[in-house]
Amino acid sequence: MAGNLKIRSRKDGAAVPLSEGDKRLLNAMQGRFPLDTRPYARVAAEVGLAEDEAIARVAELIDERIIRQVTPIFDTRAFGYGSMLVAAKVDPEHPWGPAKIVNSHPGVSHNYLRNHEFNMWFTIAVEEDSRLGLQGTLDLLQRLTGAESIRQLPTLTLFKIRMDLEMSGDTKALASQGEAVAPSPGLRVAFDERDRQVVRATQGDLPVVREPYAAAAAELGMSQQELLDHLAGMQERGLLRRVAAILFHRRAGFSANGMGVWKVPEERVAEIGPQMAAFRGISHCYQRPTYPDWPYALFTMAHGRSKQECDAILDAIGDQVDGIEDRAVLYSSTEFKKIRLLYFTDAFKRWEQEHAGV
Repeated sequence: MAGNLKIRSRKDGAAVPLSEGDKRLLNAMQGRFPLDTRPYARVAAEVGLAEDEAIARVAELIDERIIRQVTPIFDTRAFGYGSMLVAAKVDPEHPWGPAKIVNSHPGVSHNYLRNHEFNMWFTIAVEEDSRLGLQGTLDLLQRLTGAESIRQLPTLTLFKIRMDLEMSGDTKALASQGEAVAPSPGLRVAFDERDRQVVRATQGDLPVVREPYAAAAAELGMSQQELLDHLAGMQERGLLRRVAAILFHRRAGFSANGMGVWKVPEERVAEIGPQMAAFRGISHCYQRPTYPDWPYALFTMAHGRSKQECDAILDAIGDQVDGIEDRAVLYSSTEFKKIRLLYFTDAFKRWEQEHAGV
């Protein structure tokens, strides 16, 4: 059924040497790509380049598979999609077949093999009007993959989701705390058909040109400023998180990621979550459900240039956050899939029709 689908591998995954100028450019592009008619002019001014130089170098970094894409990052839950992290026990000797089946679902954006009894970890989203729903989809995937068990790990509280790789920071910087962040409510937000049209026109790769929003504005019959004002309004409402460059982590030098999971008393989660989220080397921090065989309430994703650097980040959390010592760390050994989710497409309904006849 999914036998012809390709697994996303770490092809050309070796780190590429980057100049200090490239690192400054990548930091700026990850931080927040401006909602401006000439965004590259503003990025260029920030890093000391001419506009055309910045555009040319970003295009080269894409060709060199260091930048994956420059794209709007929308909020899945704000658009009413049901989503969660899932851990599955699949045949450890033959994980590729189950991975192809899981990857076939258009709402699976990340899928990794990790060093744990629950060895396949993926994120999945379903549309608000899905006929199968999230539970039905997971039941079907378990049956199709032959997974021995599936553990559902929805987000209870989101403390951080911000994948910026600090290109110039050393291990000490990554293992230090910045400003604590307020938890995100993660609620559905009211939106209309115009919002859907804007999402469809802008999602995916933005063109690397002087006016990257121009084509989408023309498609929508809007001026660029009207489109930018609409995107800014979507950001204020929580539908759009930001526009940014997404990197190929390994090519950019960050070859390791460790999912640190922490046993935390329920009454201390609200206190400790923001502290963990404040560490610069942590990209994601969530509260998730616990189970008798899974006592870990807080999840922190550490990114580093080596396993040792990830360990240093997580060790710093253990040392600096009072009273929290019991943790496990899961490292990914294979990246099966990593994409940005595409919203409001026909792919979800086609998958349900093909695999469940609904």
